[in-house]
Amino acid sequence: MIKIWGRPTSICTQRALWGLVEAGQPFELTLASATMGPNGHVSKGNVPYGIVDTPAYRAMNPNSTVPTIDDDGFVLWESIAILTYLAGRYAPEKLYGSDPRKLARATQWMLWTGEYLLEPLHVLVMELARLPEAQRNPANVEKARLAVLKPLAVLEEHLGKQPFVAGDAFTLGDIPVACDVQRWLHFDLKRPPMPNITSWQRRLGVRDGFKRYVAPKEHHLAG
Repeated sequence: MIKIWGRPTSICTQRALWGLVEAGQPFELTLASATMGPNGHVSKGNVPYGIVDTPAYRAMNPNSTVPTIDDDGFVLWESIAILTYLAGRYAPEKLYGSDPRKLARATQWMLWTGEYLLEPLHVLVMELARLPEAQRNPANVEKARLAVLKPLAVLEEHLGKQPFVAGDAFTLGDIPVACDVQRWLHFDLKRPPMPNITSWQRRLGVRDGFKRYVAPKEHHLAG
């Protein structure tokens, strides 16, 4: 059984958990975090899950971040690397059609979402959910909102040409992008209509991993 350390309120952990479901692999999740705990974020005085700052964990992941997996002694961190590993070892046909070009397309979009969406989404979740209200700054929210809209326009145009990010079929490339977009949608901030993204999210919404680990609002707006 694959061991994974992380927390369901982490987008990066959500990616790995969804990937494990798609790969059909049983797993054991250990809650771990330096910033979040059972009662919320440390900025509000809450106690984190911890573990990530222990010598044993740092021996696996020197960054003290989540997620990390251990697959029968093979230890790996960084969610994109984890998804690529799970797909290649356990579900190459399902998750990229055993086609290196499709894998490259999927990887392109996985890297894209990390480059353009992850940072402003982190600002938004801190400002809208995790920081104490006295520490929040509406200007930061507006700046991050505008920063998200530009790449989403790129995605909207792209999904008008094909049903999934890497082509006609679902791939691992859809997973990180969908996790980020789902968080954005839960913020319910002002945005133009994006029917192609809405249709794409609806197609993904039937998948078990999405329903279990990405769709729940509490996985995105926990404070």
